[in-house]
Amino acid sequence: MTDNKFFPGPKPGTVRLSDGLVLRVPEDWVLLAPGDAALTRRVKGAGDHWVVQEKKGRRTFSRGVWAPAATVDRIRTDLEAERATDAYAKRRQADVRRREKAQGEYVDHFLGAVVAFLNFHSDHRLLAQQLAQVVTKHATPVGSGTVARTLRIPVERRAEAAVVAWLRHHTTAYDSMIIPHVKGKRREVRRLLAERSRQLLSRYRQGERPSKDCPLQRALAKPATGAEST
Repeated sequence: MTDNKFFPGPKPGTVRLSDGLVLRVPEDWVLLAPGDAALTRRVKGAGDHWVVQEKKGRRTFSRGVWAPAATVDRIRTDLEAERATDAYAKRRQADVRRREKAQGEYVDHFLGAVVAFLNFHSDHRLLAQQLAQVVTKHATPVGSGTVARTLRIPVERRAEAAVVAWLRHHTTAYDSMIIPHVKGKRREVRRLLAERSRQLLSRYRQGERPSKDCPLQRALAKPATGAEST
């Protein structure tokens, strides 16, 4: 079988099909763990292999690729020799510079989208910049897994979702809430908190003076903590 996708089997050296059928991996095959994209890509393009994936919630995780041991060893040796050359090192440096440039441009673009979404009154211009900087710093790192990293929705919606997520974690009691394990309940709570956050933002858009106990003012005054999910 070529390019079939499987799930982890019940025992080492086995895989499971979507219909539950368990297969034993050929004895001369090895499991190539995820982590080296170039090696995995070349092994998958070299012939027979079994891709192992595991779904947790809405996310699918790679658990590696089974392929003939001789194929994996040969491709790994060739790739190590290629990576030892000066030409490869220069290519890698150019790639890093290109990615850093693209990342910097995206951060600036996303920051502008956040400021545009906030649309605060001119009296709160500095506050808008401060909030936009904080949200952007959290949401845009490569590999962060936040909504800002997806290209499936326009950047304007990404900016809005990132702001609402940040406000949910920093200006509400969401993180300490005990939410019943009832289907749709967490979504309902997040929707209600999102509406509360939008009401908070609307006061700054209208130019109202913030109260002394404004949750946004308190949140921005706190030192930064670890990253939260969106």
